[in-house]
Formats: sequence, C-alpha cells, structure tokens
Amino acid sequence: MSLYAYRRLPDGRYRERFGLDFEDFAVGQRFRHRPGVTFSQQDNLEESLDTVNGAMVHYDAKYAGQTAWKRELMVSTLTLQRLIGMSSKTFGRKARVTAFSEIAMTAPVFGGDTLYAESQIVGVKDGADADRGLIEVICHGINQDDREVARVTYTVAVYRRGRHPEEAGGTAGEPVAEARFHAYRSEADGALTEQVGLFFEDCQPGDTFIHWPRRSMQKEEAMRHAWRALELAPQHHDLDWIAHHADGIYRFSEAWVIGAVTAMTTRTFGRVVANLGWTDIALGAEVRDGDTLEAQSSIIEKRESKSRPNEGILTVDTLGRNQNGETVLTYRRRLLVYRREGVTPYAAAGY
Repeated sequence: MSLYAYRRLPDGRYRERFGLDFEDFAVGQRFRHRPGVTFSQQDNLEESLDTVNGAMVHYDAKYAGQTAWKRELMVSTLTLQRLIGMSSKTFGRKARVTAFSEIAMTAPVFGGDTLYAESQIVGVKDGADADRGLIEVICHGINQDDREVARVTYTVAVYRRGRHPEEAGGTAGEPVAEARFHAYRSEADGALTEQVGLFFEDCQPGDTFIHWPRRSMQKEEAMRHAWRALELAPQHHDLDWIAHHADGIYRFSEAWVIGAVTAMTTRTFGRVVANLGWTDIALGAEVRDGDTLEAQSSIIEKRESKSRPNEGILTVDTLGRNQNGETVLTYRRRLLVYRREGVTPYAAAGY
C-alpha cells in the first residue's frame, strides 16, 4: 500500500501528496482524520446568513433559548461540509462524491464543540470507469466527548493508481517508502490515524519539499483580509481608486501574500511549536487576481535547542512561485519543532 505522504521527483525534491489511490482501499479499514475543528457561533451565524437559512434557531439567541436546545443549534450543512473536508487527506485523490445515501444528525452540535471525522470503508467496487473505482464510506462525526453527533454514508469515485490527472506524463514521482513519511499511524484497535508534519529528527539539511495544496489568489478574499488588518491604503480595497490611479490593477497586500505562502508550508512543518521569525524577505513578481501560488521549502540547518529539551530549531528557506514559474516571494525562517522522543501534545489530544 502506498500510504506515504511524499513522492520523490526526478530532481530529488519531495512533493507532498495527500489521498489514497483506489487500490489502497479495502473493506473494513477505519481512518481517523486529523486535525479536528472547533466550531464557533460566528461560524454558525455566517453559514446560516450566507445561505439565507430561515431557521432562526441557528442565529437568534432569544428564540433559541425558548427551544429544547436552550442555545443556538449548529446548522447541519456546516457539520456536513466540515466532515467531508476533514476527510480529504485520505480521500484527496477523489474525482467526485457520486451519491449520499444518508446524512444523519445523531446529536446536537453547538458553538464551542470540537468535531473530528472518522471514516469506515464498507464497500470497494470497480465501477464502469477505467480511471476510477467506487468507495463506499460511512463517516462518523465525533465530538470532544467521544460522542457521535453525525453519520454520513456516501459513495466517492477515487482515481486508480497512475490515473490521477497529476500523474499524466509520469512526472509525479514515486511514493517515498520511508518511516518519516508515513501518512498514518496504526492504532492498537486497527484504526489508521492520519499524521501530518515531520518531527525534528526527521528533518534533514538539504531536503527540499514542494508543498500541496497550492492556493489561487482572489481579490475579493484579499480585500476582506485588508480590511480586517486595518489596511487603509486604497490599492488594496478601493476599486474606484484602483480604476483611476492604478491602471485598474488590483494589488495584493504584501503581508497577505506572506501569510498565504507561509500557510502552504504547514503540512510538512505541522509539528512546529513556534515560528521564531522571518529574515531575508524578498518580493518578486506582483501577485495578480487569479494567480495560483505554489510554495517550496528547503531545510538549510538544524540544531538542538539549548533551553528547550523537547524541541529543536530548523532554519528553512521558502520560495513562492506563480503559475508561470515566476518568483513572487522568498524568505528564511527559524522554526521551533517538536522532537519525536520529547514531551509533545499529540497523544493527549488524540493525534
């Protein structure tokens, strides 16, 4: 089974890879997806109002207080979206969900609850498509008290090995069968818990990682980030000013570009305790509306922490490029990273 989170490219770099091939699935498998997500009432409010949901139990506290729930009930479709999204590390090589046979909300969810997804494979079928097979899944939504709050039964079409669009032309590389790159941890009960991020011991100077997924940049999202950052410069949010004084070209806040590129690195560097800071930041080609960015990081140096025995320090260079291969950003970071043998939060948190 190719249950590894990286592929080695012909030039020696590693590419992050999420999702299993159709051939990797078998009836009886159980996957514990990580991370979980803590819901808030703000999430509930925005989902309800954005979808014009008329059920006021989701956003009117006075009304909700008179119901059996006594508080605002989380909208069910938000729970559904989170469960499918949280499962995507395992089902990331899907073509599409072809059917939902049941979406059951088995217990209430409220703001402040933390939700985890666990998937059980109950069917594996060839189907009629030569490139894809069909996987039947029961996904359980489990809250912070280990109580099931939702159960979603669905069928998903997953690409067969070598048939995914990213593998066209044989340029995707082969899975790297190294222990440090295992995508799952086997549990005593037979379940497979998703793993993300390298421990300090796993990081080697000279390793270069191409991060996934990429991110497409949209001005509407960037404008929202600009306002939330108290950014007053008009080139980041005033469309009339942009039309008259900036040749109609929207310009992304440089701070937001740094944030977007840095976030793309957090799968490989998912065991970071703290980001100790950036240096040598250089901005290249301007990011334009609709650009798709990809991040690449190289480990330059590693050393023991003198004051923190449970962690080590990495020096990492990161490069952000657009879809045309143009460099938009480079920087160096120092990261504090958990040691595998140190005291870590993972076991206590169910990771």
